[in-house]
Amino acid sequence: MATTIGLRGLSLSSHSLPLLRSWKTKPPTHSYPTTRSLKALFLPYNRIILRVCPSFCVSPNVNAEATASPERETDNNDSTDNIKDAANLLDIRVGRIIKAWRHEEADSLYVEEVDVGEPQPRIICSGLVNYIPINLLHDAKVVVLANLKPRNMRGVKSCGMLMAASDASHQKVELLVPPDASVPGERIWFGTEHDKDNQPDPATPNQVQKKKIWELVQPHLKTDASCTAMIGEHLMQTSAGVVVCKSLKNANIS
Repeated sequence: MATTIGLRGLSLSSHSLPLLRSWKTKPPTHSYPTTRSLKALFLPYNRIILRVCPSFCVSPNVNAEATASPERETDNNDSTDNIKDAANLLDIRVGRIIKAWRHEEADSLYVEEVDVGEPQPRIICSGLVNYIPINLLHDAKVVVLANLKPRNMRGVKSCGMLMAASDASHQKVELLVPPDASVPGERIWFGTEHDKDNQPDPATPNQVQKKKIWELVQPHLKTDASCTAMIGEHLMQTSAGVVVCKSLKNANIS
């Protein structure tokens, strides 16, 4: 007659004891689930599960990251090209400040009369009072963003923007400086002579505003370790050479 033994809540009959002894001396072999065995479990339901769930036995695909990297690199290159294409729609020119004075109604603003190669100089307001002494503005060569919509700045209509570099804390600001031999009115470009020859016509002020071209381009404008202005890897150029700032390295440009 079979007897029953209680073992930590398990009920074992005397017929089971030889099997238990056999197990102690020769443990049974079992295989862990493999991809093949899992297929039988999952395939009736959804083949996609096997593709997205890692196998318990198969090593992860260490090449997956490397395989995806070229695609991401291509996307980044496309993005950089798109930014450069947008930058080419900006009308960035060499300018020369004819005279400058303090704004009568705004303590932080200068008003400048700037030659940008047009029949009449432009009036431009800039918030540089706290950063640049006014005597350094007179007759200075500058870089002007010329296709922004005019803005009324405390009673003065400002028709453009002087471009400048600034440190991360915006405690130090320096105007971008074209070469001495550059000519007021010359349109500035990014890249090589080939890029200059293929530069499109600038967008209209309305297009710049509507398509937010400046907002798209501005975060990508920087100076490099030699204080040269650039977008991505493309230098800001004039026919006489590159555009720089005095001393700010790896700075933002606005």
